[in-house]
Amino acid sequence: MFRTLIHISVKGSGKLFLWKRCFSVTNQCLFLNRSPNAALDKGILNRFTELKIPEDCYQATYIWIDGTREHIRGKDRILKGRAEAPEDLPSWLYDGSSTYQACDENSDMILVPRTIYRHPFKSGKNDILVMCETINPDGTPSIWNQRYLLKEACDAAKIHEPLFGIEQEYVLQGTDGRPYGWPHNGFPALQGPYYCSVGANRAHGRDIVESHGLACLYAGIAFSGTNAEVLPSQWEYQVGVVDGLKVADDIWVSRYILKRIAELYGVEINFDPKPVEGNWNGSGAHTNFSTKTMREDGGLKAMEEAIAKLEKRHAQHIEVYDPKGGQDNKRRLHGVLETSRIDTFTWGIGKRAVSVRIPFPVAKSGKGYIEDRRPAANCDPYAVCNALIRTCLLEE
Repeated sequence: MFRTLIHISVKGSGKLFLWKRCFSVTNQCLFLNRSPNAALDKGILNRFTELKIPEDCYQATYIWIDGTREHIRGKDRILKGRAEAPEDLPSWLYDGSSTYQACDENSDMILVPRTIYRHPFKSGKNDILVMCETINPDGTPSIWNQRYLLKEACDAAKIHEPLFGIEQEYVLQGTDGRPYGWPHNGFPALQGPYYCSVGANRAHGRDIVESHGLACLYAGIAFSGTNAEVLPSQWEYQVGVVDGLKVADDIWVSRYILKRIAELYGVEINFDPKPVEGNWNGSGAHTNFSTKTMREDGGLKAMEEAIAKLEKRHAQHIEVYDPKGGQDNKRRLHGVLETSRIDTFTWGIGKRAVSVRIPFPVAKSGKGYIEDRRPAANCDPYAVCNALIRTCLLEE
């Protein structure tokens, strides 16, 4: 059986329905939407990024997942020389009591570098982003560390050559909690004109989206596309097709980059699975999965066999497809608005209101991939990929 982590609820989840209290006071909403970051003159920073730093130094930003299993932290370190591989980098301590991962009496946690990316926010040619695993002081993986479990699964299933692509949805939101670009005293027009849209009254925040795509490509992420989504101010980007460890590392680092870019614009990024209550689309992380057999002629049979296994483990997958054991996804998966019901497993060809989908062109060609539409936008991609491999290929 695939393993998962404990579920921890932390105050400050930032649900968007909280902004309803601002409706009657337009000026207050306008004030709350002004981020101090947006007011800073970014040109001043450029004066310093152009300075030459010592050639034997580089900056490394260590990033890791905190105790919410949703949010990512980061801190910078100045090192000598150059890092060609994660093994060239030292481990580093951090205060777990400030990240919901330890108590004050024993708060030391360890960051172990696992993956290196080019740094889109630093000026040095050797500066890097470093995705880390969280390790306890005794050297064991922390309970928030799903990466090592995914690596075990990838190694065990190597002969099957599993590949993944993840479609990451999110909502741009102001610091007042309202979706970015929405009216301050009401709602926008109903869904319909926003998906893959253009125009000032339909596509909000494209500068952030474009900046994010370029930064991800520079960093070395397997970034493969982006589009405006159904909910106004909702966007999606795609990562893959690559192996499980790569896609999960890339999703976490791409989330970090997205939040850093939005920070510059004074905008928040919301990965909540149901960002706006009511007749508005939720946000998911649809996960495309295939094996060598699925990608070969006659692969449709292997897809159907994998789907049958997923049906038997539906409840266990729902439990790991959002950080709160299904409680977040319960608000999203209602069988409407392009979702399946959370308590029922369904699948189909070309359909979107199902748990697992086989795209029509895949069925027509008889080979390709399946799309698991259940993972929430705030899922841990390490846990999602781990569960798919262990259920479909290792039968755990």
